Amino acid sequence: MDQRKLFLIVAAVGLTPIALSYGVSPASSLQYLFGISVESTELTHIFRAIMGLYLALVGFWIAGALFEQLTVPALWSLIVFMFGLAAGRVLSLALDGFPNWLLLVYLGLELAFGAIGFRLLRSNSPSK
Repeated sequence: MDQRKLFLIVAAVGLTPIALSYGVSPASSLQYLFGISVESTELTHIFRAIMGLYLALVGFWIAGALFEQLTVPALWSLIVFMFGLAAGRVLSLALDGFPNWLLLVYLGLELAFGAIGFRLLRSNSPSK
């Protein structure tokens, strides 16, 4: 299988549980993972919208793995998504200090996935 398509699938599989942890039951999962209290309908709404955004991108990455004409656009969306999340986290580190250790792991993964996606995008042809 083409490395770019395999990478899109790995990213989709990896991001799915994170998306679900944000939106299926934010009051319980976010309290457990990060000590965040989600008590209002508004916060639940925001976290479920975030889950929807994540899952929409997961769907696009899977489509990119299945359909050749979507592979490059899916890689671009992955790169923008990962580096965008990482940029926000770096800004938060500078302004707010250090968060929960798991969020630092997410930052490392976002930087790595963005960089790998960029490297795969720059390759001249699909790798087998």
